[in-house]
Amino acid sequence: MSYLDRDTYGMYKSNRSGGPGPSVMGADTLIGNDVYNEKEEDLGDIKEIMMDTRTGRVNYAVLSFGGFLGMGEKLFAVPWGALKLDTQHERFILNVDKDRLKDAPGFDKDH
Repeated sequence: MSYLDRDTYGMYKSNRSGGPGPSVMGADTLIGNDVYNEKEEDLGDIKEIMMDTRTGRVNYAVLSFGGFLGMGEKLFAVPWGALKLDTQHERFILNVDKDRLKDAPGFDKDH
């Protein structure tokens, strides 16, 4: 699901940023967006966006990888700067191999 599907207020219908996509976006429209790598492999989706409440900056996104219907999925803290918005396909790009995530020690929702 893309940010345009969750644009309940119509904020992204007119693009005035001068770029290929919005320059400011609501966190709730980004949660659930797909994440792919540059090889067109599906890496998962954004489950949460974690913000530093003292500075107002986004620290990282929580990427859900693998599993089925929430069972067996691994979660990863991905630095916000590592994600690139792909406005053409309405998703994020993360420059990491899928096999690296399979073997990496993520965390689960209880830890």
